[in-house]
Amino acid sequence: MSIRKIVEYPADILEQKCDPVTVFDKKLARLLDDMYETMIEFDGVGLAAPQVGVKSQIAVVDIEDRHGTIELINPVVISSSGEQTDPEGCLSFPGLYGEVSRPRFITVKAYNRKGKEFELKAEDFLARAIQHEIDHLHGILFTSKVSKYIDEKELEELSKE
Repeated sequence: MSIRKIVEYPADILEQKCDPVTVFDKKLARLLDDMYETMIEFDGVGLAAPQVGVKSQIAVVDIEDRHGTIELINPVVISSSGEQTDPEGCLSFPGLYGEVSRPRFITVKAYNRKGKEFELKAEDFLARAIQHEIDHLHGILFTSKVSKYIDEKELEELSKE
């Protein structure tokens, strides 16, 4: 496993639709392992393949809850409901934060590293993190959904509440 370089905006790959994964092999497993290590190294809760320069529909999410690390390959949100508006940041936009509204509850269909399909229900912060990463796979950046930008001081005050 190795730490990869985070691709930062305005790199073109961040705004491109990623290709579906069709081969589930050791190379994919190594990429997933590297993505996890990279996400942890940079203190993230999610990371999408284009953020490490790979144009494939692959994401990892780990919000340190009962779900543990979630690997999403070719993920699709198949249902959503409710609404939540909370601050978001992104490893590809260091130091930038903004309020984003997203569905509060989602069901996602995806594949694991072995090519087995699964469904996952998520809510609240986990749902937000998964949706943020899936957006990356479609070239959608959180900055296109920000209703209000927040500076780091405001963010610290909000996290104390």
